[in-house]
Amino acid sequence: MSVMAAADTGITGWVVGYTITIVVVLVVVALVVPILVLAASIGKEAKMINDSLTESVRNTAGLKGLNTTIEHAEVIVAGLARGRQRLGG
Repeated sequence: MSVMAAADTGITGWVVGYTITIVVVLVVVALVVPILVLAASIGKEAKMINDSLTESVRNTAGLKGLNTTIEHAEVIVAGLARGRQRLGG
């Protein structure tokens, strides 16, 4: 009888160990899966944001010449002001 009791204790320990391991693995999977789903969602959003920023760069490319336009406008306005002064206005 004592041999049977020793054998049952050894098997019970293995069963408890495997049960705890399975529970721990299931908990880890339950925690990791939502993180992976969220990461995939963020990845999709990042692609859309990058596409939007690329389009914004293309749409605003002409603004790099704005300083030149402002300088030319200032020269024109200064010339008009000189002309007005000469005409007595």
